[in-house]
Amino acid sequence: MSRLFLLLVLALLGCATVPTAAPPAMPGADARPPAPPEPAPPPAASELERGQALLARGEMAAAASALREAARLQPDLIAARTDLGRALYALGDLDAAVEELRAVLRRQPDAVDARLALATALVARQEWPAAREELERVLRAQPDRLEARYVLGVVRYARGDAAGAIEAYRRVLALDPSQHDARYNLALVLKLARREAEATPEFLAAAQAGHARAQYFAGTAYAAGLGVERSLPAAIGWWFRAAEQGVAQADEALIQLRQVALGRGRSAPAERQAAEQAFAEYRAGLWQHFPELVATADDTLGAALLRQGRVGEAVAMLIREASALSQPAQRQLETLYEHGVDGLSARDPRILSYMNSAAAEGLRPPLR
Repeated sequence: MSRLFLLLVLALLGCATVPTAAPPAMPGADARPPAPPEPAPPPAASELERGQALLARGEMAAAASALREAARLQPDLIAARTDLGRALYALGDLDAAVEELRAVLRRQPDAVDARLALATALVARQEWPAAREELERVLRAQPDRLEARYVLGVVRYARGDAAGAIEAYRRVLALDPSQHDARYNLALVLKLARREAEATPEFLAAAQAGHARAQYFAGTAYAAGLGVERSLPAAIGWWFRAAEQGVAQADEALIQLRQVALGRGRSAPAERQAAEQAFAEYRAGLWQHFPELVATADDTLGAALLRQGRVGEAVAMLIREASALSQPAQRQLETLYEHGVDGLSARDPRILSYMNSAAAEGLRPPLR
């Protein structure tokens, strides 16, 4: 039935007067029988679909079971066997994954996805020459396959071919500049090759895109003046961003710099003064992210946000300021922890976490 005809029928129904009793419709001579139900998918296809859904959800053991059943029902179902290899790889059963994927390629040598999955499993087994051979075969078939070029960079570096790894990562970025893992790896290989002037811009680009470990190395570059003008406040900023994403080395770098600023250890007075000044400049720079607020000499950013009722932002900034050695921010956090405020209960877990870590570092007395 065409859409126009259906609209016409609906319009007519809307205009018609409904009779009190309508006789039952009688089938005409040309009435058609109801359409037969859609046939159920073959069992193998159904198991494949289920296995792929489980794979996408990260339920690898269940996915492997469903995909194995699909392959049993239809041994030439390449997609099922390829995904089974991926599931086995994710489960850590590398030998079984390699065996399954090689079986796929014996049946269908041009199965590029299976060959790439095999190369990845071979990398995990550190079988570098075999992995490189498979990757090069993938790239002969699909020169723009980003994942293959990325893994090829890993393999080349593992084989001591830094120049080849750099070339592979640059090819990835030429095809897709948003591949931030590739940019980070490129920067790392350049750094290991002592090409700091080339490495630092790549670290910074990846760091600005949110790559946590690149943020740590961006901080390190600024702290040491590697490929960029030395700036301890900039280093502190990048280390804070990396630490907030869970990079332990960034946390450690901040701890060490705080110890220098507090005059602990064997640092020279000039180093202490430089570290103390860097934290002060970093705290002052935080106000730039809130241009609607007016900074004053004796105020903290967190307190200014708190006065506006922006409690969540206020707590985050007070923790940041206290971690950058602001005594007023630390006192304000202690008050908030004890008494709370509208929109924030006392004994807030974020403040508790900061206070415990500060006590462990010797920045404040332990909680009682």
